[in-house]
Amino acid sequence: MRTILNIIWVIFAGWALFLGYVVAGVLLCVPIVTIPWAIASFRIARYAIWPFGRQIVDRSRPGIGSLLGNVVWVVLAGWWLAIGHILSGIALCVTIIGIPMGIADFKMVPVSLMPLGKEIVSTRTGPFAR
Repeated sequence: MRTILNIIWVIFAGWALFLGYVVAGVLLCVPIVTIPWAIASFRIARYAIWPFGRQIVDRSRPGIGSLLGNVVWVVLAGWWLAIGHILSGIALCVTIIGIPMGIADFKMVPVSLMPLGKEIVSTRTGPFAR
């Protein structure tokens, strides 16, 4: 079921959100000082393209650097990425089939606003889990 939802997700919302995060990451690579935020953007782009079967968790001790970095992130890129998640989540929730994908999109809003201090982990268990 995760694979089917991921394929539908890529077609209807994932590619656009993925491109948004990649563009943000590329733009943040231009000034050398913002490369840590670019890396966070690329990490979230991998999650935005294929979200089902993975979840976002807080790191055990993110520290003050993550807090300050998240403030800079919100100003430079986070607000328009969060708006993208909200708009695509609303559009996906219009149909019954899109409701699970819309909910997944809304779950990405907090990480789009504050990506530092977060990890993306697999929810898969069993013999075939990676």
